[in-house]
Amino acid sequence: MKRRSLATGLVALALFAGHNLAYAQPPSADSWQMKRLFQPTHADLKSEAKGRVVIYDGLTDKMVERALREQFHRVDAMMFTRTVVTDTDGAPRRDPDSGVVVYEDDGCD
Repeated sequence: MKRRSLATGLVALALFAGHNLAYAQPPSADSWQMKRLFQPTHADLKSEAKGRVVIYDGLTDKMVERALREQFHRVDAMMFTRTVVTDTDGAPRRDPDSGVVVYEDDGCD
């Protein structure tokens, strides 16, 4: 049993060790999130009409602003988490002391 706990702990550590780096790069234009957000299929729209909410994770603040501007009629089916704050060039902003990517405060402490 101790081996299983140790193995589980090591796997979890490996998965979360680079956690912040994984979100340093926003989704590409051909990612499922971007396709679902800006080019929803008929089935996507149908499921949203039935109450499905999609959680979009790791998008930049610029992407979220675009979504709210272009897809406002679908806003009740969207939730954004870990929104990456960007600089004027659109690059992820980093904390000057730690170098960690800065995320918008979602108010869920």
